[in-house]
Amino acid sequence: MIPPDILCIGSVLWDIIGRTENDIDSRGDVPGQITRLPGGVAMNIAMTLVRLGMRPALLTSIGCDPEGNELVAAAEAMGLDLRHAHRDPALPTDRYMAIEDRDGLVAAIADARSLEAAGEAILAPLEDGRLGSAARPWAGPVALDGNLTIALLTTIAQSPLFAQADLRVAPASPGKAERLRPLMAHPGTTLYVNRQEAGLLTGTLFASSREAAEGLVAAGATRALVTDGARDTSDAQRSAETLTLPAQHVRARRVTGAGDTFMAAHLNAETRGADRAGALARAQAAAAAYVAYLEDTA
Repeated sequence: MIPPDILCIGSVLWDIIGRTENDIDSRGDVPGQITRLPGGVAMNIAMTLVRLGMRPALLTSIGCDPEGNELVAAAEAMGLDLRHAHRDPALPTDRYMAIEDRDGLVAAIADARSLEAAGEAILAPLEDGRLGSAARPWAGPVALDGNLTIALLTTIAQSPLFAQADLRVAPASPGKAERLRPLMAHPGTTLYVNRQEAGLLTGTLFASSREAAEGLVAAGATRALVTDGARDTSDAQRSAETLTLPAQHVRARRVTGAGDTFMAAHLNAETRGADRAGALARAQAAAAAYVAYLEDTA
């Protein structure tokens, strides 16, 4: 098999999404649709990268249970490389459950206990020569997600295995944003967060994406891209002008995975030679197309 040109490290699981066009403002049930599809931050990014012509390999933990086998089969059918995934018979396959109404995400629960339990075992291919070693570390791009434990993220930030990596980092959710603090000191890190997550990382309430991106750089980050919903997105970088681009206005039909799509499209554009402004525009367009799309389930 052709070697990968990017690594996606983090959650690969089943997304269970309940979606309704009604407002959910009580404890009663409402009509809608429930779907189950492959998901997880690392998985969502990898799926987008494959569609864009890249060759991602996933470093993750997947159970040996029937759900895990089905997930691996679905991923491989999409062209994803799971040869290096950690599979422990004692760990079940992780799951994510979300409820969305017409205004967006109402609530979600991420059950990533197996990924957290696996810990450093998922990084073995970067040390044993399959994808790298301490003497010859991986020197390409890495999409890293905040579903990993803070202990493992701290290890990655300090490890010689990642000393030459281009780390592209997403928090997974606002509740996990603070886990990313150790990675801010890594000189190869680019953060992809929303305005709320930027505030949690810095302990500051930001009024705009531009203010948030510049605040992250001032707090020690080398580079930060901050989204602000339907308003705009900003890209701040040390010793460079901050860029801000208005969001494309579309009717949101789904939201889970939109940030992952933005990150994947931006990363792909830059690896293909796009400048900062061009990469930001492509990422905005990809995210807008994603949230406006609703798969035909009839």
